[in-house]
Amino acid sequence: MTVPYPAPVEAQMQRYYPSLSEKDRRRYAAIEAVKLEYGGQAYVRRLSGCHHDTLALGLAELNDTPPWNRSGFANRAGGATIRIGHPSWPRRGLVAGAGAPYGGVSDG
Repeated sequence: MTVPYPAPVEAQMQRYYPSLSEKDRRRYAAIEAVKLEYGGQAYVRRLSGCHHDTLALGLAELNDTPPWNRSGFANRAGGATIRIGHPSWPRRGLVAGAGAPYGGVSDG
């Protein structure tokens, strides 16, 4: 069984948890459960009052690659995201916004 946090820490966690967004709650609960290892999930669910499906989703998100860290994609001027290697992807060197009209891609 997991050794529980001291009572003052539990009280702080219970005060802080409701102030988070839904996404942040499940990720926070998942991180705490992982830190506590065996029995951590049940303890965190009791402490936070979150549903086991919410915690399971948070744990799955911890193992996901964050969207800002995925490879194979690049942002174009105007916010369009294309896959690198797509026919419209420039094949020459890029100068990131330096001297390119309208924030586009220029040959460097």
